[in-house]
Amino acid sequence: MIVERLHRVGIVAAWCLGIVTAILMALAVGAMIPSRPEIALLVSVAALALGVTAVQPAAIPLAAMGVLIVVQRVSYGDLDVSLSDAALFTAFWPALVFARRGYSREMRVLLWLVVFFQMTTAFTVIANPYADNLFDWFHTFFLVGGALVVGWAVGREGYARAGFSLLMLISGILAISTILQGLGQFAQEDFSAVYTSWPYPMHKNFVGTTLGSVAVIAYVHPRWIGWGKTASLSLFWLCTVAVLFSQSRQALLALGVTLIYIVVRRDPERSRSKVMLVAIPPAVAFLAITVRQQIESGNKFNSVFQRVTWFEDSLNVWQTNPVFGAGLRWWYTDRFPVRFQPPNAELEVLTTAGVVGLLGFLALMVGTLITLSKVDPTYGTLAVAIVLNRFVQGQFDIFWVSVAGSLPFLVVGVCLGARAFHEREKPPSGLRPEPARRQVSPA
Repeated sequence: MIVERLHRVGIVAAWCLGIVTAILMALAVGAMIPSRPEIALLVSVAALALGVTAVQPAAIPLAAMGVLIVVQRVSYGDLDVSLSDAALFTAFWPALVFARRGYSREMRVLLWLVVFFQMTTAFTVIANPYADNLFDWFHTFFLVGGALVVGWAVGREGYARAGFSLLMLISGILAISTILQGLGQFAQEDFSAVYTSWPYPMHKNFVGTTLGSVAVIAYVHPRWIGWGKTASLSLFWLCTVAVLFSQSRQALLALGVTLIYIVVRRDPERSRSKVMLVAIPPAVAFLAITVRQQIESGNKFNSVFQRVTWFEDSLNVWQTNPVFGAGLRWWYTDRFPVRFQPPNAELEVLTTAGVVGLLGFLALMVGTLITLSKVDPTYGTLAVAIVLNRFVQGQFDIFWVSVAGSLPFLVVGVCLGARAFHEREKPPSGLRPEPARRQVSPA
């Protein structure tokens, strides 16, 4: 009886505190509107977000999945970040504080791997004290650890289907935009790479990397995502064609390697047709031909020769501090005659954080792949595939960059969260997993 009364008193006190807080915030907003309207707007949005989060903890993380692939820059004063990073940062806090904890063993292992990687890169922050170095150290954490936590919140609260649907539908629109622009270029006998311009200008490698990752999600399409075979494979081919139009070679190569893994790995729910393996060698041969043509052209400014130059320059930068590196974002400083972000994951970490940081990065990536490979294939196949796709792609392009770095770990978080949700909670209507039955997928 006493415990029940205390519980009721606690509820009443919480409501009173909430009402008082709402009144004080309303008065503060009213007072700031005449002189500081932008601050008043920010406080109003924060109050609205807090109210929505109190009702549904996964609301903001779920909304973040809808804008995650938007890399348009957001500037306010000296602050200049992508909308993707801003959404991830905003979604992280309610996901951390309000979402259900009880992280699974695999999720805890991944978070400890992130902590270890952050510890190894902390040495370069100490050895190279400047603002961009410290800022990017936190930024890297949010790209990996933050994305895992946000993804977990979406999956654990039972919104994996809604989150993936948002991501896949928006990516489908981006793929259609890329294909239509490519067809327009072809009609004018312009067969160069497509740099998508709608709804805003995007680099071909960003389009290729992002749509390549979504193609992986669509190809695996586990039952708990809620997308049928026809819709999923249609999106897969739509994204794949868009990647072809972008002519992002590293994205195509990564997609090919990932598809081999998906087809070969045993899945208790479906046996995938090996026909897809027939299409991969011609694609690899096409990539090899284009690379050979660039080498034979003798143009020292094409992408092949430029990368060779960047690799050499990266090693020169690394040699200035082999153990701890030159600092994160060293290319934004005036300490070196060159300014570029190394187009290779290991070289980038080697130049920024040295041998110590590279050990942490390899532990993070290899440890993540090994940990996820032991997860039930119903959830683990997609998790491994998306990380493998990013790791292969990062061997030939910039690794730590906005959504390209966060998307794979967000997907992993959703997979692990969805697994925990389906194991411990009764799924709401529409999310109830179907009985496992083996089928043969045509792709």
